Amino acid sequence: MNRPLFPEVIVNGEVISSASIATEAQNHEAPKGKPGIAWRKAAQALVIRTLLLQEARNRKLATEPADLGDKRFETTEEALIRGLLETEVNVDPPSEETVAAIWNKDASKFRSPPLWEASHILCAANPADEEATKKACLRAKALAKTATDDPKSFVRLAANQSDCSSKSNGGALGQLNPGDTVPEFETALKQLSQGQITSEPVKTRFGYHIIRLDARAEGMILPFDIVRPRIAEALEKSAWAKSAQNFTQQLVASANLEGIELQAI
Repeated sequence: MNRPLFPEVIVNGEVISSASIATEAQNHEAPKGKPGIAWRKAAQALVIRTLLLQEARNRKLATEPADLGDKRFETTEEALIRGLLETEVNVDPPSEETVAAIWNKDASKFRSPPLWEASHILCAANPADEEATKKACLRAKALAKTATDDPKSFVRLAANQSDCSSKSNGGALGQLNPGDTVPEFETALKQLSQGQITSEPVKTRFGYHIIRLDARAEGMILPFDIVRPRIAEALEKSAWAKSAQNFTQQLVASANLEGIELQAI
């Protein structure tokens, strides 16, 4: 009898069905044409979840589901796992010396957000309208060529051709912080030098943009007192994750597993 491609997994006598693993596999990435990788990731995730739940039940833990806000609550199983980890995993806050060492190693990592001043010309198009999108793309490419060949024409082109209300200001959008625009627009901004115009239109859900970066102000290095809580929190989260991983690894090491060989976690 042939062994099934995706077999069941047994954890301390408890069966995880192949159907459950297949469902979980939808939440895990894998190269195209290699479903076995997604299956292994899913199986490992379910094995760890099962081990944590078994341990919580063996300890007879009773943790009430937490209110997550927006009328959402933890499931009973999520609450049990949280309760187990809260019981088992404890870490001390990092010392002031440890926090200061992170800061002193490279203070330049801790900056305020950058600030951009930018202008654009928008050729609007509904993404659902294929014909309109093609026309907008062709128009935007022609405008981009004109603007890059003659940068002084940008304001005039924006005023006469842009489909954005910023046309009344020559396309000027004013000061922008990270997150103020859609990701594609922000990515293009980051790649421009001051005064540079995108040679190719930038596509977003609004249509096609020709973007000019008018000014850039890099973020300032923040004082230690401002970033100290952020560094301390990151160090504590890292220590907690490592401790939780070690605890989980102990459960794996003592478990009776069939149908899977777990990779290092």
